[in-house]
Amino acid sequence: MTVLGISGSTRKDGNTSHLVRLILDRCTKAGIATEFVSLAGKRINPCLGCEQCKEKNWCAIQNDDWSEIMQKILNSEVLIIGSPTYYFDVCGHLKNFIDRSYSLYHQRKLAGRRAVAVSVCANTGGARTIETLEGFLNSHEFSYLGGVQGRGYLEGEVQKDKKALKKAEELGDKIVKLIKPRD
Repeated sequence: MTVLGISGSTRKDGNTSHLVRLILDRCTKAGIATEFVSLAGKRINPCLGCEQCKEKNWCAIQNDDWSEIMQKILNSEVLIIGSPTYYFDVCGHLKNFIDRSYSLYHQRKLAGRRAVAVSVCANTGGARTIETLEGFLNSHEFSYLGGVQGRGYLEGEVQKDKKALKKAEELGDKIVKLIKPRD
């Protein structure tokens, strides 16, 4: 698997998923292997601050879905990570996921991959959501390819945001240019 898209929304087929999938679709159409993961319905416990990860080089919490999803990131070349905006920032479910990545920080296990950030908001706060995602990506030394902010509240509403749809397609094309095998 080459390009992994993660939607942090608790809505499986919500606006965030739509934008992440749009980017993935551009890659798929170009013959690049992709995978989509929704955190909806997944159990992601919060970081305990136990610091056991410094010894294990992996999160000590083993009774949820975090490890399986993080392994998918480790196996990818490009990560597309998206979140709806809740109170001017990423949703709590995705924040738990991000916080647990601290366990990989010590040995820079995520460094060197490429990444795209996606946010969706009803009115305002999308820029702050992108900033939080960028902070996660920069801390882990991803090569940042850019981000897209969409607007939408009701399910499917982001599909009316022509600017966001165009930007998502452009980001998908950028990924294709960077990783598609040369003929």
